[in-house]
Order: sequence, then structure tokens, then C-alpha cells
Amino acid sequence: MRTIEWKDGTVVTIDQTRLPQEVVFLRMRTCRQVASAIRNMKIRGAPLLGVASAYGIALTAYFSKAEEREDLIKEIKDSAEILRKTRPTAVNLFWAVDRIVKKAEETSGGAKAIAQAIIDEAQKMADEDVQVNRKIGEYGSKLISDKDVVLTHCNAGSLATVDYGTALGVIRAAWSQGKTIRVIATETRPKLQGARLTAYELQRDGIPVTLITDSMVGYVMSKQLIDKVVVGADRIVRDSVINKIGTYTIAVLAHEHGVPFYVAAPTSTFDLTRTSKDVVIEERDPREVTHFHSKRIAPKGVKALNPAFDITPMKYVSAIICETGALSSTDFQRLATA
Repeated sequence: MRTIEWKDGTVVTIDQTRLPQEVVFLRMRTCRQVASAIRNMKIRGAPLLGVASAYGIALTAYFSKAEEREDLIKEIKDSAEILRKTRPTAVNLFWAVDRIVKKAEETSGGAKAIAQAIIDEAQKMADEDVQVNRKIGEYGSKLISDKDVVLTHCNAGSLATVDYGTALGVIRAAWSQGKTIRVIATETRPKLQGARLTAYELQRDGIPVTLITDSMVGYVMSKQLIDKVVVGADRIVRDSVINKIGTYTIAVLAHEHGVPFYVAAPTSTFDLTRTSKDVVIEERDPREVTHFHSKRIAPKGVKALNPAFDITPMKYVSAIICETGALSSTDFQRLATA
């Protein structure tokens, strides 16, 4: 089942804030509803943010009353700007918005032709995401051996994509090949995507998973309980991988203990015109740290820092697995400087 779908002017997706206790579907009919769902992390995961943003603009086009192409293009650009302001770090969102706007501008004909072209392009992007994830799984599974214990962080599964997943796509592909692997998933404070979403996906698929707190990573590494690490990415720049907060810590520990550290992400996550100093790291509401659900867990008046992502230098990355293959650091640097 796809995480997100277009159904005749309605975008249907899973509300990820309600998992794993209940499966609730959002039914959105405006771009602003999509933007709100992204901002509040009801929709999350870099590849999914891209497709959801494309669908958000498609909703604008679908319901537009504009008769002139210039009027529709203005509405499309206004919707694009609303989406760009939702979350600043994951590059797939910006990549998707730019692709849809470009499609609108390049399509000949009137408003109706442009609207249909945008809807078709958004659907095409969703289909591409599924195919790309399958390829990532295919290439990444070659790096996973029978009986490996694989550590993953946050959620880079089907819930973070249209279907199948990036990091979890690698794990799924290895499992489907008959490799008797096990997974250790970090809980991923403060939003607990690992505990709520990754554990949910793996249990649903019958893949053995053990949950640990983020602070236990050093312990399991020191006890030689981990064979490989596979994580996703929200943006990959020339010198670094930007991913969920805590990724850098895991990468350093993996390096210290000689554990391969793999990043699985589509090329739409590559942002090769920038380096880490150019990236805005999203700072989220401190209440996510000081409160659990609506209950305060820290004393009143205590300040909290809440960056959503951190930066892992490329020297800690064993390979980047994308839809074209597994890129070594040398391969990636050659691509980044081309």
C-alpha cells in the first residue's frame, strides 16, 4: 500500500503522528492543508515530502478557476512559496517544487493544459519514487550479508517515501533474498520516529527488530553487536550528509568501532552545488524536548535546544547507496566535482 495517493482531487496519506496506536488517513484538498501536514510532521521523510509537495501544487491546479495561463502560473508559484516555507532542511521538497513549477512554465497551451500537465507530473514523480527505492534496495542489499545485525536510525522506510523505503528498502531487499538479518532501531528522540514508525514497519513485515534508546548506541557498538549501519538522508551536499539528529553520533561511533556506515538516498536528495555551511538546520519547538505529548517532563523555565538534523562529514560514510549504485567516497567526490 502506498503511503500517499492522488484520488480525483484529494490527496490521501497516513497521519504519521497517530502511529502506531492507530492508522488514520488524512484527506487533503488544498495546498495549505498539505503544507500544514508537512509543518506538523503528519507527513515526513525526505522523499515523501517531495511527492507530497508536488501533489499540493497539483491540488491548486486541479481546483483553480483561472482561465488564463498567466493567472494559473501565478497561483502555482504562490503555492510553491507556501510549501517552501514549511521545512528548510530536506532538499527533496525544494527539488519537487522546482520541478513542478518548471513543468508549468514549459507546458504549452492554456490553463487547462497546464493543470493536467502538473497533475500528470506529480503522479509521475510518485511512480518514480517507488522505482527508485526498489533500485536502492537492490544495490544496497549486496552490502548486507546473511546473519548481519543492521542498525538504523529514525525512519527511512515506506512511511518516509511513497513506498518501500530507502534505508529500510535495503533491509527489505536483503530479507526478501532470504538473508536472516536482524535490525536494531534507535528510538530517535524527541519525535520517536524509530520507536513509533520503524519498529512498526519492521514488525508488520515480520523482520526481527530490537528497539534501543539513542544513548545505547555506544554500548551496542562496544559489545560488537552491530555489523552494519544503514540510514537515510534529508540532504547530501558535497562534503556531508544531513540527516535526523543523532546520525553524526552514530557515524562517529561506527567509525571508531570499524562498523560500515551506509547512507541510502535517491539522487533527488543530492544537493551538489552546496556544502554543509550553506545548509539551514531546522530548529523545532523546544516543547518537543521539554514535554512528552502534552505532559511537561522538564522543570518550568528550563531551556531546550531542538535541532531536527545534524551534519555527518563524508569521511565517516562508507558508501552512499542511490538508484545508480553504491557510491564510494571517491565515486561521490568525483560526482560532486564534475
